[in-house]
Formats: sequence, structure tokens, C-alpha cells
Amino acid sequence: MKKIRNQIQNVSNFQEIISSDFHGNVNAFCWNRELIGDFSEIVQKLEPKENIVEIDLDELYYLQLSENGNLAREILLKDIKLLTDHGASPVLNIINSYDRDDSLLFFPTDVYSFHVDHSPIPTSTFLCTYHGEPSEILPNAEGTQKILIPEIREELRKIHNGNEEDFEEFLTDHFFDLHYQAQTNADIINLGKGNLWRIAVDHPESKALPYLHRAPYEKDGESRLLLIC
Repeated sequence: MKKIRNQIQNVSNFQEIISSDFHGNVNAFCWNRELIGDFSEIVQKLEPKENIVEIDLDELYYLQLSENGNLAREILLKDIKLLTDHGASPVLNIINSYDRDDSLLFFPTDVYSFHVDHSPIPTSTFLCTYHGEPSEILPNAEGTQKILIPEIREELRKIHNGNEEDFEEFLTDHFFDLHYQAQTNADIINLGKGNLWRIAVDHPESKALPYLHRAPYEKDGESRLLLIC
């Protein structure tokens, strides 16, 4: 856990999480929170029929909820306002499952694979799980970029079947370069429920490594309630 702690800096409020700078090994900020309210009631009331549903804020506002359900709603609306006022574009999703990438069995590029977020401009990723399984993180030192693993690289060369000078561009164009494999006995931990996280993204002006993370495998019958931007 030491390597993970070296990468994570805990903060105590929203202003601190948005004003802190990534530096050195620190590429994640965590606002640890013990939230009150019944978030499961909101998920149940909205009854998502699709694998991923973006919650309409008007629909959320007019839900008929119990006292505990209303407490949960107030937290959601407050978090969304904080991030929106900061200039972010938060999205609140109910997730039964993400689409799986089965095009290459030896190299799936879906969000269940450890990966980094990439952006052409300076930014960072905020996320919070209110209900269901939280996202998972991996220390950079305990993840290996998949395109550097000889066996995987050789299989990708076979698929590429083109000029060697175009191979690196092929890897980038298909997002293979963004995915990582956990090393044996790696310290994989989840982000916890209710905690607001800000993690580093791969962009040209980044002063820290992008954080390795993945979506968890959902439990049967338990949807995730996730805020992300």
C-alpha cells in the first residue's frame, strides 16, 4: 500500500481538491467522505432499462423520495453544482454494465482494463461512486504498459501487418498505448463509496504520470451510481 499512498494526497474539502497541483509522484487527490442518505432508492426509482443511463437532473429533482433518499439527492445536486461552477461538465450515470471489447481476446480495450485517460489539453478526471462497486486503481510502478510486453507486442504486429515505421502510430490510433497490465501481487484497491477523486490525465503539459484505473466488474443486480467528468 506504500506505493499507492505515495501517489495519493488526501484533502479535506472541495476547494482543496480543485486547487492542488499534481507533482512528482502525486497524481491523485482524494476527498474522503462518509455520505449519508439512501442512494440505492434513487437507483431503484429511476429503474434504468439500458446498460448505461445518464440521469436527467430535472427527473432527479422531481423524484418522490423518502427522507433518506432526499438526503442522497441533495448531496448529488450539491456535488454537481460544485463541479459545474468550477467549469467542469459532470455526468451522473446509472451503470448496469459497460460494453465489452471482444474484438481481440488477448487485448480488450474496454474500461474494465487498467488504462489512463488522455486529453490533448490540460485537464483532470473527477469521479465518485455513490452506490455499487467503486472504480479500482493501480500504482504506476505496479503496472506494465501492455504494448511493451513482448508476447502482446508480437501479436499486435501480426494484426498490424504493415510497415514498421507505421507500427507506433497504429498502436496510438487504436488506443492500445493507453492500457496496462497489473504485475503479479500488485496492490489493487478500490476508490471507496462517497469519496470524490481527482486523478491525473495524460496530456502535453502534465507534471505527473497519469493514474492507472479501471471500472469494476459489477455485482449481479446491483447498479452503480457514478459521477464522472
